[in-house]
Amino acid sequence: MDPAHSNLLVSMVNIRKAFGKVEVLKGVDFNVNHNEIVGLVGDNGAGKSTLIKILTGVHRPNEGDIYFKGERITIHSVERSRELGIETVYQERALSEQQTLWRNIFMGREITTNLGFLKIKDQREETDRILREQMGFTSKAINTDSIVQFLSGGEKQGIAIGRALFFNAELIILDEPTMGLSLAETKKALDFVRNIKHQGKSAIFISHNIYYVYPIADRFVILDRGEIAGEFLKKQISQDELVERMVKLAKTGKMS
Repeated sequence: MDPAHSNLLVSMVNIRKAFGKVEVLKGVDFNVNHNEIVGLVGDNGAGKSTLIKILTGVHRPNEGDIYFKGERITIHSVERSRELGIETVYQERALSEQQTLWRNIFMGREITTNLGFLKIKDQREETDRILREQMGFTSKAINTDSIVQFLSGGEKQGIAIGRALFFNAELIILDEPTMGLSLAETKKALDFVRNIKHQGKSAIFISHNIYYVYPIADRFVILDRGEIAGEFLKKQISQDELVERMVKLAKTGKMS
């Protein structure tokens, strides 16, 4: 274990990534603490998605090191990142619209007997527990047999987050979780994001919309053209000040 990174959940050091001659990440240092929500913000093309895809094993960095709970690791696949406890909730939520909630929760990771038969009763019971106890669904209109396509956008985000928490994710990555949602559904989705911290876990909230990420995040990391342009604890900066600096960054390339 490296003492310099032992207190952090995730530490990415001097991460560089190029696609051909285009350098997308230029020596990025990025950390996530235990039980912390980090807002990773920046305009389209800033490098947010590439950084996260390196953390989740989709891409390999050209240079740099990754530490998880103080141990230097190599994340060579999405499966490896899941084994470590890193789960991603994408914009499209990766849910099967035509299937029931219990099938979606366990899709690809079903509970089975020693002979490989599905333990359907166990899966339904666990799904009901996740809905009521972990995610706080109280409406009788939503149950284990509800079809996903009839849920609202915010509820779908809640199901995807609940699935990640059930499989013991230590870090949940949320890729633009409010994209395309109405104001009411955005509020629901943000409540589910808050629940991640209440469960003692950490999250990276990726967004270009400060107004949604500010109420949720403990800390903000601003990525711009492949480099960290700024980093602030919420107590250090107001929402208006953060917006003002982001606008200045877009216009001048500098935050201060």
